[in-house]
Amino acid sequence: MSVELREYQTESVVGLRQGFVAKHFRQILALPTGGGKSRVMEHMIQGVIAKGKRIMFVCERRVLVKQFSAHLERAGVDHGILMANHWRNRPHCQVQIASAQTIERMESLPKVDLVFIDEVHACLRKSIVNMMVRQPTLRVIGATATPFHPAIGSYFTNVVSTVTMAELVRDKHLVPFRVFVAREIDTSGIPVVAGEWKKDELEQRGRLIVGDVVSDYVRISHEVFGEYRKTICFSCGVEHGAELAHRFNEAGINAVQISSKDEDDYRDQVLEEFSRPDTDIKVVISVAILSRGFDQTDVEHVILARPLKKSFSEHVQMVGRGARIHDGKSLCVIQDNSGNWLRFQDDWDQLYHHGVTALGPGTETKPKKEPSEAQKVASKCPKCSALWPPKTDTCTHCGHVRVRGSDVQAVAGEMVEVDGSTTSKADKYTAEYKRSFYAQLLGHALDKGHNPGSAYHRYIEKFGVGPAGPKPEPEPMGEEVRRWLVSRNIRRAKGRAVAA
Repeated sequence: MSVELREYQTESVVGLRQGFVAKHFRQILALPTGGGKSRVMEHMIQGVIAKGKRIMFVCERRVLVKQFSAHLERAGVDHGILMANHWRNRPHCQVQIASAQTIERMESLPKVDLVFIDEVHACLRKSIVNMMVRQPTLRVIGATATPFHPAIGSYFTNVVSTVTMAELVRDKHLVPFRVFVAREIDTSGIPVVAGEWKKDELEQRGRLIVGDVVSDYVRISHEVFGEYRKTICFSCGVEHGAELAHRFNEAGINAVQISSKDEDDYRDQVLEEFSRPDTDIKVVISVAILSRGFDQTDVEHVILARPLKKSFSEHVQMVGRGARIHDGKSLCVIQDNSGNWLRFQDDWDQLYHHGVTALGPGTETKPKKEPSEAQKVASKCPKCSALWPPKTDTCTHCGHVRVRGSDVQAVAGEMVEVDGSTTSKADKYTAEYKRSFYAQLLGHALDKGHNPGSAYHRYIEKFGVGPAGPKPEPEPMGEEVRRWLVSRNIRRAKGRAVAA
């Protein structure tokens, strides 16, 4: 049975084929969560089968092996599964599915012509890397919504990205998000291990606000939906998840935790029950099990109770669990008790509106700078905690109107600037941030046909000092710089009106 593709999915197939013609043997297929990566891969697999070639599909975990096997079964594609004692052990089939763990244990890999790696950002294990290094002309396609792992650019030479999340929402292939920046876990002073906050201490902090997570959930659910909808919640750890489940159940909300400590059969039973339209389970809690490959479309509420310091990929994956369309579903609520939304907002805006444009060192090479208290206050409605939409002072959730002081100039989601600050503007930003900001100002001036000197003066207006070092190459303007320029234009217009 052939797979019918949307236009952007067809463009993805064409782009990958052109990449192989151009001798890009290892390529990234970048599509947003819910964009249909599996459909694209199914289509390509059928084309390769018709040519008599052999394909291996690699998944990060056993549960994803089962999931993609079901995809191929529905598409009528005969296949085998490389897994010890599996009933579908069919080495004669042209298509084989394997988990990354299975490949690590294999002494030799089967001979294949094309390899698909699902969720490649989380699947760059030693065995996978060795496979690519030892077979430099083996054709490999890594599929992911978040190609930001710092090593991806070392092993893949081309990225095919044909649609953005904003476009999928516009075309009603994904639902929009309504974000609530609720009370967050206090991470101040927690040690950092391998770029993320130390797990045990993070759990302890998380357990201090479980009551707030539940009360926020009750309030937001009834304000938005008038009832509880299917919800997934990401916790800091198993103990934190157990405490959350206990508090939810105390409030009369049926919540169940699943974790890596549970048997596979138990987790499967919970998720199967949760998938039923008439299920009694309202909330499923996990640390990371649900963040990748969990494709249940009727989830309408996602709780972020697991703070992340630098893993933008994990943030996008968690948020994306609620993005898929479903009958009767018009939006997905994101309840952020982690601080992640503001922490990754610039990266999110870039990805959401512009997609993936190139492979490089990624966005996860260093931890994100924590938003200031002023930024946190300016980012949300003080009445309902909904995230302020851009370009308005009226909350789209509760209708509250923000009143600005005469000495404060603020834009939703950006730093509140107060006249008379004793801190130097230049000292608030890193050298790389300032260099990139200047490059984007130069790119904007070039696009508009303005004198490049205007970028120099805008830079001084932003940072209070002139740019240091050689002039950078112009770069396309990102969302943060665009918002800043808009805010400056508004300030100038108000100034002219006052003067008039």
